[in-house]
Amino acid sequence: MSERPQPTAQIAAVPTTTPFVAPEELARRAGHSSLLRLGANESAFGPPPRSLEAMHAGLQRTSWYGDPESRELREALGKRHRCSPSQLTVASGIDDILGLVVRAYMPPGGTALATLGTYPTFAFHVAGYGGRLETVPYEDDGTVPLDRLAARAGELQPQIIYVANPDNPSGSFAEAGTLERCLAALPRTTLLLLDEAYADFVEECELLRPAVRDGVIRARTFSKAFGLAGARIAYALATDEVGATLQKIRLHYGVNRTAQLAALAALEDEPFVRSVVAEVARGRDEYAALGTRLKIATLPSHTNFVCFDLGSRERAEAMVDELLHRGVFIRKPGAPPLDRFVRVTVGTPAERDRFAAVFEEALSALGSRSAWSFV
Repeated sequence: MSERPQPTAQIAAVPTTTPFVAPEELARRAGHSSLLRLGANESAFGPPPRSLEAMHAGLQRTSWYGDPESRELREALGKRHRCSPSQLTVASGIDDILGLVVRAYMPPGGTALATLGTYPTFAFHVAGYGGRLETVPYEDDGTVPLDRLAARAGELQPQIIYVANPDNPSGSFAEAGTLERCLAALPRTTLLLLDEAYADFVEECELLRPAVRDGVIRARTFSKAFGLAGARIAYALATDEVGATLQKIRLHYGVNRTAQLAALAALEDEPFVRSVVAEVARGRDEYAALGTRLKIATLPSHTNFVCFDLGSRERAEAMVDELLHRGVFIRKPGAPPLDRFVRVTVGTPAERDRFAAVFEEALSALGSRSAWSFV
């Protein structure tokens, strides 16, 4: 009797885990019909009105495939970033881009480098394509240790170094000059994969320039400030050579037509996006003030979320569970030193008020049940 087909050794070695448990599933487990969604860093302010109009008008053509080249969108993005459409690759979310880059530039048995506990999908792809991930811990204040990453890259000679900037999960941000020094210190054979999912929440002048750089692939998304997370659409900025390489392996019909229409319209709705960025900044200030009032430190953030320091991993995990019990969905970093924090998305003013009230109640409840106190 013949043996059954087996997965490849590299796939069999990937841990059987679910990195992101959906809030819908968490609600079912906790016995809620819905949750206050402050855990996935989705935009609480919805898509741009022009995007909604474009999607609604385009629904009747859902029977058609989208343009496999995303030509109109790439031309519009080229004008935005002052680069050629050939230097842009459109994909179904940054998760897709991370997979394309790992597949293209890290051979089986190769090495990648990242900060311990950073956005987990990069590690997922490295493992799935048979690579080895090396890590360097965050600084205690949540900043990415760029000098130590560059030094470690000099030792390891990795094919790829992954940096999220602004960072997820800490919210920290490294200005252009700091990134320039890191880039200059990297081995010439090492590619810097720069995840800029939250770049719309910082001033353009603070970002690395020019938009297209040798040795750098930049990933941008419509999921955050543009409010199109459910549409799954993002893009990579890189040299013509890199663009041609990614073109060889990308899934040509992987981006749906409605998402293309929504993204194109979103680029024309700048006043709405600016209003979202401004409201998020107000919300971050409110969260910082809440932390001060409750005597809980917060990390400075350049994203649409804020991290609250609960003092230990155990306390942070207890808070996540307690808030879920009370109908609020948040997440927390998984690796030290950031595993003592909980991460909370900036919601609407009403959602922020609700969170503040429930958070204070949860602190009181947890403090009364245990030997330690949060405050």
